[in-house]
Amino acid sequence: MPSIFSYQSAEVDWCESNFVRSAVIAEYYNTDGTSLFSFLLLTPLNFLVLEGAEPPRACGRMELCHLKVSLLLAGLFSMYFHMTLSYVGQLLDELSILWTLAVAYSFWYPQCYFPKCIKTRRHFFWLTGITTVISTLMSFVKPTLNAYALNCIAFHLLYLTWRELKKCKDKRVHRMAAVMVMWWALAITSWISDRWLCWLWQAINFPYFHSFWHVLIAMSLLYCCPLVIYFDVSYEMPSFKPKLEYWPSDSWPVVVPYVTLEEPHKQC
Repeated sequence: MPSIFSYQSAEVDWCESNFVRSAVIAEYYNTDGTSLFSFLLLTPLNFLVLEGAEPPRACGRMELCHLKVSLLLAGLFSMYFHMTLSYVGQLLDELSILWTLAVAYSFWYPQCYFPKCIKTRRHFFWLTGITTVISTLMSFVKPTLNAYALNCIAFHLLYLTWRELKKCKDKRVHRMAAVMVMWWALAITSWISDRWLCWLWQAINFPYFHSFWHVLIAMSLLYCCPLVIYFDVSYEMPSFKPKLEYWPSDSWPVVVPYVTLEEPHKQC
């Protein structure tokens, strides 16, 4: 029986052929190609966006620090998984995404959507933590289902975004949400295509849609992060009047979104 650290011991193998371009990297493009691009470029851009959108309170810095660490680990574990296709790599890749989502839910889930039995953020934090621990343990039961379950969480996030947009009249917010959804739709289409239509892409010698998924989902996060911060500041500190901006300019076809605050920073 192979070790759980052994190459190709994972229950999942993506469409890209293994060890074609390297003797030590199983899926070259999923590891070194576009995935490395999304990790080295788009993830640091997310860090800069989060830094610029840092809430005007000392406690907000701790929350963003946790999210940055989670995003960093998710990128590293994804590269390790696609390099080895090991069972441990698969679990680390999937669980790091689960933990990143848990961090985001714990700190930024709007209090108005809490279950009626939850009265404070601290209680919701414990609920999220217990749910994450249970989900982590269940992930070992059938690892092949983990990726599908994680992708389904996106539909809840889209539902929350829709609820927030109904209350918001700012056209910039609607524009950013639309771009975020566009990148997510392209990303999930690439993921499903790689998973379900692999026979077709291998027939035409183009089995690279999972690497596209990495870049596209990173692009979606680039718009999602400032959007979440915008709604958080709107709820928690409305006097700071958050506003969405684009760097270097609104007129550029490719931009980096961020949040500005009209009031001076204050400590909580």
